[in-house]
Amino acid sequence: MNLQRAYALLALFYTALLAIGVLAVVMGGGTPLSLVQLAIGAVAVIGLWGYCLGRQAMNRRTWRPFSGVLVASIAASVGWLATMAPSSIELTWLLTGIIFTTLPALLLFRYGDRDQDLWATPGELAGGQALGELLEQQREVTLETHDAPRPASVHLSRDGERYLARVVRGRGEAAERFEERFARPATLAFFIEAFTGIDVQDGVARYREGAQTARGASGESAGDDSATAPG
Repeated sequence: MNLQRAYALLALFYTALLAIGVLAVVMGGGTPLSLVQLAIGAVAVIGLWGYCLGRQAMNRRTWRPFSGVLVASIAASVGWLATMAPSSIELTWLLTGIIFTTLPALLLFRYGDRDQDLWATPGELAGGQALGELLEQQREVTLETHDAPRPASVHLSRDGERYLARVVRGRGEAAERFEERFARPATLAFFIEAFTGIDVQDGVARYREGAQTARGASGESAGDDSATAPG
């Protein structure tokens, strides 16, 4: 069984668990707390399906805060068990919530990570592909813009399996400098466009043109030197 199939089975299991919970409430076996748990569980199931299918579900910014809500609910349930004397029905719902909330909290935290292709737009994917191909050919690349509200440049390189971007915005002593690392080139493309105003595909095209012009000029210079050398 591969990992993708395991995630699909996990999502099916939690979907079935949610359906059982809804049925229990309809049959009169629920409490006000169980209604809250079912609402949270429904959102978690949506996220789990998005995670296992590798597709966008709701908004990326939803999932890490939501995983925090799940962790907080686990802590609240543990606190309730430690300080209160819940009834048998409440105890069942509390223990079920603690046991079956832990894994979704972890997976949904990972699902909310921006550094994944599934959250990238088609333009970011295309820009990331162009950057990835360029950095396969060149160890280091610098892209610049002078058209933004303030000039900016980004120096790109590979740092092991990750991409390193060093940004300079502004001029002189007032220049702002920072760096970030990314696993996916599409996320790198998003970062460059968001924080420097550089159009990635246009920047890559200009870089290639500049490199070709420099090689051509170098070749012509070498030819001239050869022609003027004494025989």
